Amino acid sequence: MEPETEGPPPIIHVTPLQQMLASCTGAILTSLMMTPLDVVKIRLQAQKNPFPKGKCFVYSNGLMDHMCVCEDGNNKAWYKKPGNFQGTLDAFLKILRNEGIKSLWSGLPPTLVMAVPATVIYFTCYEQLSAFLRAKLGENETRIPIVAGIVARFGAVTVISPLELIRTKVQSKKFSYKELHRFVSMKVSEDGWISLWKGWAPTILRDVPFSAMYWYNYEILKKWLCEKSGLYEPTFMINFTSGALSGSFAAVATLPFDVVKTQKQTQLWTHESRKSPVPFHLSTWAIMKNIVSESGFSGLFTGLIPRLIKIAPACAIMISTYEFGKAFFQKQNVERQYNSLDGLLTRNVNQSQVR
Repeated sequence: MEPETEGPPPIIHVTPLQQMLASCTGAILTSLMMTPLDVVKIRLQAQKNPFPKGKCFVYSNGLMDHMCVCEDGNNKAWYKKPGNFQGTLDAFLKILRNEGIKSLWSGLPPTLVMAVPATVIYFTCYEQLSAFLRAKLGENETRIPIVAGIVARFGAVTVISPLELIRTKVQSKKFSYKELHRFVSMKVSEDGWISLWKGWAPTILRDVPFSAMYWYNYEILKKWLCEKSGLYEPTFMINFTSGALSGSFAAVATLPFDVVKTQKQTQLWTHESRKSPVPFHLSTWAIMKNIVSESGFSGLFTGLIPRLIKIAPACAIMISTYEFGKAFFQKQNVERQYNSLDGLLTRNVNQSQVR
């Protein structure tokens, strides 16, 4: 009789709650590290061209882009404080010296209310969908990251889009909860439920292709770097490098949609604040044609370097922190399972000795 051969040890999975905790940690860390760059950029922009009341600008915390509306004409708002900055490094130093370190994270808390839940939904959905598709199609199916990435991003954008619209409205004018409820009810009665997803289409056109390309390239690069390094499991640096490179590829490919999205949302909120009707030429394709006619195809790739500087490190920090969190929880789950098995074996041995 041949001895039985042992198969590979069973894979210990990370629970959805643990995935949520890992993605939440990654989201907060990414925003804490990336927000100062955008705060300095906005302060420099405001110094060059002061923001008038009702003017919109894009605020990024490394996780999401948020449309912000200038509140008033005085210098109380963080983005209106005088600084006399000579450049990026000078702005960093002067803000630290004159206003304190907290000023580098100005405007962050209100945006985290949207960005962290959106990131948690997105990453957890991606993991769950990937696991489901791998179980159905096999571990080596290369299309899984594309499908899971598309569905997860589509869902996250759809859930968060109305909340982001409400956040922008609250930020543009201080509303009580009763006034906010009245605003939403009026919006729905006048324009229908679909009005709560204003700006959804250009966001989907940018974020869904970005997500598909990002996850596909990330999984391919991670696997390739592991093979080159002779490793079965990716290290922190492999995850970091794969995240930065795949984020860069996706950022370049989807930049035209980013340019259109920013322009469309800015114009939409400008018309909203002035209570003027939104013109027909604000459709996504019309804006794209207008940019090409005015600036050529190069106009669709405006701001390539700033976008890469923002996206590459944000993707690297987010994914490497997330994978580190998952690895930590997986180790905890393995130890917990072995401890429970060890306890069970000890109990069985004790019972047999008693007998």
